[in-house]
Amino acid sequence: MVQHGTTPPDDAPARRGRTTGTVALVAALGLSVALGLAACTPSSGSSSKDSGSGTWEVGTCGGPDSANGPDSYRRLDCDSHGATFKALEIAPAGILPGSIQCPAGTDLMIRVSVSYGSSSKDKKNSGIPTHTVCGRNLSGDHPGDPGAGGGQLVKGDCISASAQEVACSSAGSSAFKVLDLVKEKEQCPAGTTEPMELTLSVGRPYDVICTSAA
Repeated sequence: MVQHGTTPPDDAPARRGRTTGTVALVAALGLSVALGLAACTPSSGSSSKDSGSGTWEVGTCGGPDSANGPDSYRRLDCDSHGATFKALEIAPAGILPGSIQCPAGTDLMIRVSVSYGSSSKDKKNSGIPTHTVCGRNLSGDHPGDPGAGGGQLVKGDCISASAQEVACSSAGSSAFKVLDLVKEKEQCPAGTTEPMELTLSVGRPYDVICTSAA
């Protein structure tokens, strides 16, 4: 039994409108779930062979598994020299792109699947998804924190006019602050001035980004 990890990106286009409902633009949404930009951020399209023993649980640690590729991970003891992250949450498999929303502070996501057979080459690129590991770095580097510019989009993040996540510290005057992520524009909280309506994506937990000027 071999486990693999992948995390699909969320690429839904966004329509930005004011609270009056006026559509101001159509933009491509890339919610910074670019899970392969760095070792500490979730990696899009990664495929990891998990050679550790036991099962992933909240509090379980892991780290890179260089023997099986640059985007591979395995379970490790938290005091192990190679451990780089700890599991904050064990979420469903999330077969549909963008269907899993990890908690705030998640720096790395690994969708774990299980394969059976003797060919390691076949195992690396296939399998039955079983769950998603939402991990937080053991180091002080946390791109998934609200406003830090990495990880999944969460309340407190900043985005550009084209709905691209940016670090709030360097966002500039044209950026917007994410106040909430909801299904309907009417659910946006007070203070929302720029609700960005996303095109339909089956399985995504929200369809509107409620924002205000950053």
